[in-house]
Amino acid sequence: MLYHILYPLSKYFGVLNVTKYITFRGGCAFITAFLIVMVFWKFTLKRLKKLQLIEKIDMYGHVHLEALYQSKKGTPTMGGILILGAIIIATLLWMRWDNYSMWLCLVVMVSLGMVGLRDDLLKTKKGKGLSRSEKLFYQILIGGLLGILILINRDFSTTLDFPFFKNIVKDLGYFYIFWAAFVMIATSNAVNFTDGLDGLAIGALISNALIFAFLCYLVGNVKFANYLFIPFIKEAGELTVLCLALVGAGLGFLWFNSYPAQVFMGDVGALALGGLLGTIALLIKKEFLLVVSGGIFVAEAMSVILQIISVRAWGRKLFRAAPLHHHFQLLGWKEPKIIVRFWIVSLICAVATLLTLKLR
Repeated sequence: MLYHILYPLSKYFGVLNVTKYITFRGGCAFITAFLIVMVFWKFTLKRLKKLQLIEKIDMYGHVHLEALYQSKKGTPTMGGILILGAIIIATLLWMRWDNYSMWLCLVVMVSLGMVGLRDDLLKTKKGKGLSRSEKLFYQILIGGLLGILILINRDFSTTLDFPFFKNIVKDLGYFYIFWAAFVMIATSNAVNFTDGLDGLAIGALISNALIFAFLCYLVGNVKFANYLFIPFIKEAGELTVLCLALVGAGLGFLWFNSYPAQVFMGDVGALALGGLLGTIALLIKKEFLLVVSGGIFVAEAMSVILQIISVRAWGRKLFRAAPLHHHFQLLGWKEPKIIVRFWIVSLICAVATLLTLKLR
C-alpha cells in the first residue's frame, strides 16, 4: 500500500525513491512485523487467558511424555493468531498490491489459518479437535484450489525445476494441481508435527523463511537468474517482502515462545505458516530445495510416517515416540538441548540449500 502512495511522490521528494526497491520494503516489512508482535504481545496474551484458550496436553497415553509435559499445563495457545496478524499487516503495508503471487500466498495462509483456528478452538473448548480426515479434507480443498489458480494463470508455469540440473525441465500440465496440493499439504503438516517443543517450529521456520527470501529475490531478478541458470519468474521478487515479514513476526514470537514458553503457536499458526512456505516454494519453482532447507520438517514428518508403517507392518515401534523430537526426549535429552541442536541442523540445511545454487 505504502509503495503506491509514496513512490509516485518520489518525483518531488527524491528520498522516497527507495520505496521501489524490494530489499528496502522487505526490510521495512521485517521491522514492522517484529514491532507489531512486540507491541500487541501483552494484549494478545491477556485475551487468550481471558477466553480460556489453554493448551490441552495429550500424549496419547504415553506416561513418560505426559510426565515431561506437566509443567506446560495451563499455557495459553493460539499465539499463531498474532504471528499471522503481524505478517498480514506488514505485508499489506509494504507489498505491491498489483502482485498476484502475494495475494495468492496470503489467501492460502489465511485459509489454512482458519482450519487451524477451528481445530484449536475445538481442542480448547471440547477437548478434541478436528479428526485427521476432516483436517486433511480442508487441506486438500485449499491445495487443489491453489493448484487450479496457478494453472489457469498464464504468468505461471507448470514445470518443475530440478536442483543440480540446468537442462532438465518437466511440464506436469494438469497433474500440477495434484502436485501443488501435495507440496502444500506436506509442508503444512510437517511444520505442525514439528511444533511440539518450545520455539522449535518457529525457529526452523525463521531460518527457512530467510533462505526463501534470498531465493525469491534471486529468482525475481533476471540478471541473477540467468547467471545461476535458474528460472526467472517476474513476480517472484516481491515475495521477498512476505518472507521477511514472516522472519520478523517469527523472531518477535520466539521472544516469548522460547523455552520456557509463555504461549504456544497452535495449529492456527503451524498449519498456516507451513502451507505458506510450501506455496512460496511452488511459486518460485523451488519445491525440491524446500526438502533440503526444511530438513528438520522432513525428518519430523518422516518419523511419524515410518512409525505408523512399522507398527502396522511389524507390530513394533521404530522410534521410542514420534515425531522425532519426542524420541530424543525419551532418550534423556533435555528439551533446550533438543531445540538448539535442531536449530543448528536447520541452519546447516539452510547453508546446504544455498550451495546447491552453484551446483548446476
